[in-house]
Amino acid sequence: MTSFTRAEIGALGEQLAVDHLRSLGLRVLDRNWRCRYGELDVIVADDTARIVIFVEVKTRTSDQFGGVAEAVTPNKVKRLRRLAGLWLAAQDDRWSQVRIDVVGVRIGRRRTPEIIHVRGVG
Repeated sequence: MTSFTRAEIGALGEQLAVDHLRSLGLRVLDRNWRCRYGELDVIVADDTARIVIFVEVKTRTSDQFGGVAEAVTPNKVKRLRRLAGLWLAAQDDRWSQVRIDVVGVRIGRRRTPEIIHVRGVG
């Protein structure tokens, strides 16, 4: 099997996460949004409920660093909230609700990647 760099694994995981989110009927607003304080992986909208969702994507090839729940610490949630606030401040749209989700993508253990979607982490 060909070995991939961390960046390639991350990009693959992110694309699988985006495909998953689209399959749920969510519309992608932004990907890899960056500012001086950090990066938001994926930003999607649930247009029917007027919800904007900030999605942290965690791609894993092993359980070495723990599962999806362990990957997003309270400090990470705090940082994501700050970034979400900065992104929202730059938008014209108004949303009825804001949510932070985590999509964990597990590659390599099974033939098809495993996707774990945790809603409302912060």
